[in-house]
Amino acid sequence: MISMRYHIVSLAAVFLALALGIVLGATKISSPLLSGLQSDNQSLTSQQQELSSTNTDLTNRVTGDEKFAGAIGQLAVRGTLPKTNVVLITTADADPADRDAVLSLLNRAGATVTAQIQVTKDFTDPARADELRSLAAKSLPTGATLPEVPQVGAVAGGLLGSVIVVKPDGSGAPNPDQAAAALAALTSGGFISVSGTPAPGSSVIILTGGAVTGGSEADRAAAIADLASQLKKSATGVLVAGRAGTEGGTGAVGVIRADTAASAAVTTVDNLDTPSGRLAAVLGLVEQNGGGVGRYGLAATAQAQVPTLAAG
Repeated sequence: MISMRYHIVSLAAVFLALALGIVLGATKISSPLLSGLQSDNQSLTSQQQELSSTNTDLTNRVTGDEKFAGAIGQLAVRGTLPKTNVVLITTADADPADRDAVLSLLNRAGATVTAQIQVTKDFTDPARADELRSLAAKSLPTGATLPEVPQVGAVAGGLLGSVIVVKPDGSGAPNPDQAAAALAALTSGGFISVSGTPAPGSSVIILTGGAVTGGSEADRAAAIADLASQLKKSATGVLVAGRAGTEGGTGAVGVIRADTAASAAVTTVDNLDTPSGRLAAVLGLVEQNGGGVGRYGLAATAQAQVPTLAAG
């Protein structure tokens, strides 16, 4: 007869055998597994070091390019915009440092900035779109017309184009009193602010920040893009330049580049916060005045970092 003690000893032997099997099995399996993991770790470490080295090389190259652009910028633009009257428009989020740098390059290029206008946040606010449309209709100079489109940026561009844009030979200049009244109405409405005594120009540069923030981003970016496209219908050249982030879907540059017609008419720059971007803004206007158009900067949607202009 099998006793209880025999059962206990038998069960103990079974569990001891299982434990021994697990230990031996784990020892045989862990060795190649651990070796494989160590090999993977070494491979990943090597890849990380290579990528880090590549990133450092690219960063150094970009830094070198920007230093070079900053060093030759004044020389590169010298005399490229002789007798050119330029209207400079900035958005509420444009950086004053970008504006001042572009103004310096425009001066070196021989251009005269005839007007500096800043559009406010109210200008791009969808909640005030109807008010801006109504004001534009009431302030329109005699003989001028507004585009019959729903885009408020285009409607405002129709008004601004009628009072601040002329042909290179000076023809088509608006009545000074009516132009002053229109700008005063926009200023009183809180849609723009004007520096000094503005005069019409034949070319327009619009400087903006990065991606729009603060709500209604897409609508606000579209308002600036529509403004630029409408001004191009009366100006010889129009360029929109913004900081990093403006090339996205909630940036004015990105909205223009996503629209085939707008991108074929208005030149864009997506890295205004760099020396090469500021250089591209001035050379891009030179290209615009010659009938060309381009997309410049560092984003994937740019065709080159700066325009290549024909010599002579």
